[in-house]
Amino acid sequence: MIIKRMHDMGIRSEHAYTAAMISIGLSVFTWATSLKLEPGSHADVARADRWGIYVGEWAPTFFGLGVALSHYEQTEGTLTTSVRDLWVEKQQQERPTG
Repeated sequence: MIIKRMHDMGIRSEHAYTAAMISIGLSVFTWATSLKLEPGSHADVARADRWGIYVGEWAPTFFGLGVALSHYEQTEGTLTTSVRDLWVEKQQQERPTG
């Protein structure tokens, strides 16, 4: 199983989510850079669009890996904090003492 192997290598869901966010920014950066480096014609704009789209397609893959890793971490009990734990902690902090 690929997800188990990634987890055993130390890759966590947070890493995949971070990579997805970076790839979104890199997509915009690649598009803008390619647009500036290619002089003038409409074919050059199409090339810049293709580079931006190519890099932008990485984000869904990384988000998918993040979800799969998060699910694996939840079933293995290695997820550092669950949403339920955060909710319970917030509820306890909001309780009036008195």
